[in-house]
Amino acid sequence: MSQADDPLKPRSSDPVTGIPAAPPILPPPAAVDPAPAKPKPVQPGGAVPPPPPPRSTLPPVRSAADPVALSGIGSARMGRWRGEIDSSSSVADQDDSLPASESASTGTTDRVARSAPPWLVSMVIHLIVLLVLALLTTPVGDRLGRIVLSVGQVEQSDSVALAEFSISSDDFEVDSDSDADSIVPVEMPSAFDAIDLAVNEAPVPVDVGLGMLASADVRPMFGGRTGAMKDALIKIYGGTPDTRNAVKEGLKWLRRNQNKRGGWSMKGPYRDGSHSENDTAATAMALLAFLGDGHTHKGGDYQKEVEKGMKYLIKMQDRSGFFAHKARNHERMYAQAQATIAICEMYGMTGDSWLRPYAQSAIDFAQESQSPQGGWRYQPKQDSDTSVTGWFVMALESGRTAGLDVKMSKLRHVGDYLDTAQHFGGAAYSYQQGGAPTAPMTAEGLLCRQYLGWARSNEKLVLGIEALLENDPFDIKQRDVYYWYYATQVLHHFGGSPWRRWNEEMREQLPAAQVTSGKENGSWAPQMDEYGNFYGRLYTTCLSIYCLEVYYRHMPLYQPEDPAEQ
Repeated sequence: MSQADDPLKPRSSDPVTGIPAAPPILPPPAAVDPAPAKPKPVQPGGAVPPPPPPRSTLPPVRSAADPVALSGIGSARMGRWRGEIDSSSSVADQDDSLPASESASTGTTDRVARSAPPWLVSMVIHLIVLLVLALLTTPVGDRLGRIVLSVGQVEQSDSVALAEFSISSDDFEVDSDSDADSIVPVEMPSAFDAIDLAVNEAPVPVDVGLGMLASADVRPMFGGRTGAMKDALIKIYGGTPDTRNAVKEGLKWLRRNQNKRGGWSMKGPYRDGSHSENDTAATAMALLAFLGDGHTHKGGDYQKEVEKGMKYLIKMQDRSGFFAHKARNHERMYAQAQATIAICEMYGMTGDSWLRPYAQSAIDFAQESQSPQGGWRYQPKQDSDTSVTGWFVMALESGRTAGLDVKMSKLRHVGDYLDTAQHFGGAAYSYQQGGAPTAPMTAEGLLCRQYLGWARSNEKLVLGIEALLENDPFDIKQRDVYYWYYATQVLHHFGGSPWRRWNEEMREQLPAAQVTSGKENGSWAPQMDEYGNFYGRLYTTCLSIYCLEVYYRHMPLYQPEDPAEQ
């Protein structure tokens, strides 16, 4: 890798245009790291590069030259990583890092127990009472069509509830991969495996998992954002009135700062905006905050705002599916992935037919732009890094659950890239191959592994989560909303005591840090954040909102192994 391609070294010119430019947006050089306690490494040639340009999207890593970002995943407490985890990694452990599709064919199919244990019966009874209370107190109960209860015990599955279809366009190759020989029974996610809520329509038949495909009636990944299910998820996973109110006030701030054209800006009109503009990313990020709380152009409290924002976003899209023409070169693929997630979620949540061709076009672009290594970076089909790749994984997953045409081979190929960026057999991840593991990249890499089929019991997933909690617990005094965004999702999906430990701090500290007066009431100030000074108030506010929507924003992927963990 040349110096121009290395995100951790200063760059004299942009690798595409040749024009002198600041370092890439993602990993700011240690020499300009806003954290004062970190040592500043000597730059090659003795020159100190200028700060990275402000941008809307998420800076992934601390510098590999920073000693706190080495084996401890962003922490100075590195002993357990150098010893325990390193010694536990072996050739045999590498099997754990393979995608689920490569290991499932050698195992036996899961068996469904015919009798329900007492704890499951008790769980179902309590959930019924919870749902009845929710239906009696919320207007959404009037639209509830039916509730189907299926009592049973399902063993652990690596599956993810998402849809698969074949591509028929002549412009793209047809996916010929087939996993018909590895079909297994499929479980519903987490505590809700015994409940199938049908709201206004029957459940959508989808294929589940990568390489462990089985047709089943399951809820989409964003099926818990409204009504009784939303209320139940908040209670079960530890949301509070403070977290709900913080989201409410954050969305009000976003509404006040929507421009007349329907979009949002990274620069203002609010205080402490970014120094550079990226209206594609700004609009997509704001829309994702509204969508995450269940607001669409067809329902919720912000129908007009969401409709205007989505139409503004779609006007940016060209015939190839690309949105981010006005963004800086190294920001474009971030903005593209965020816009793709937004339009896929909107289509998946509403089923509005006019959105489908735009969403499918964005998915097609994502698939065609994947690099030979299996990931994505600043330019289509060129190079990979963990940060950009994570956003595109969520874009393809959102497209699958919305019923769009997504090639399974593209998602499987992501595992090939992650294998090159992993450390300790897959328990930690770096920004790129050959780099040092960091907390943000480890959280993002583990989230990708969860969606790509890793079981909750996977040894490397467990070790990675333990290290994140031990070395980099939630701490409002060390603000890094990029890291929080990914760590919150990983721990929420994992559940149990690790999630409770993280959430007990997050649900108290993050709402308390929200601005509660003046013009910026409802936002989160960027000054104290790891990269907020570069990327501005909309960046810190949107990612904080995503964290506080986590209880219902995406359906949990795993069933707890112990009823006490629910």
